[in-house]
Amino acid sequence: MPLIRTIQINPACRLGVWRIAEDEAFFREKVNISPAIHHPHKRLQHFAGRYLLQELFPGFPLSSIQIMQSRKPYLECNTLHFSISHCGDNIAAIVSSEGAVGIDIEEVKPKIEAVSHKFLSPEESAFIDPVNALPHKTICWSAKEAVYKWYGLGSVDFKENMQLAPFIFQPRGFLTCNFNKADKNARLYLQYLLEDGLCLTWTNASEELTVTGTAENAASEH
Repeated sequence: MPLIRTIQINPACRLGVWRIAEDEAFFREKVNISPAIHHPHKRLQHFAGRYLLQELFPGFPLSSIQIMQSRKPYLECNTLHFSISHCGDNIAAIVSSEGAVGIDIEEVKPKIEAVSHKFLSPEESAFIDPVNALPHKTICWSAKEAVYKWYGLGSVDFKENMQLAPFIFQPRGFLTCNFNKADKNARLYLQYLLEDGLCLTWTNASEELTVTGTAENAASEH
């Protein structure tokens, strides 16, 4: 079975990684959906992601999934919160019955280095390990992607709206990200894992931060 990893984060939250070795017919037999996706491999990824949701939470209501304008899939009833990420033949998904979650899976590739100036602030660039710059930056990118999916509403500047606390490069570990937008201020705690040229990152927990200054004062007047 190509379910290569599962992690029970807590009693209400579980994640998994699936490596696709099956054809589309395998998933069509088990996932009763008809996605309007023309590209064969993207359609295969779509099927595999939905199938993985059912593997993580048997009985997951796939037919109730809707798509936001930001392209985030969600359940309108909010009984389960989930996030899916694709990378080649690797699919990652996380499901929680408690609150919003985000997950991302990335290949460690030179293209991350080429665009790192677009998502890393000067303060973040300063803590990058020069000996392991590419994987370290990949972790940062993957973490911000997971936070982006956690937020779910789009229109996020990866450099301005997300600030990573300094962390030392290692193949697995934890990190913290402050998310700051007019409608939400939160601190997220994430975990990551580097293995076989892939970086897997997911949200572990989050806490709302108090908005200070004029925004807080304005809110108190209503």
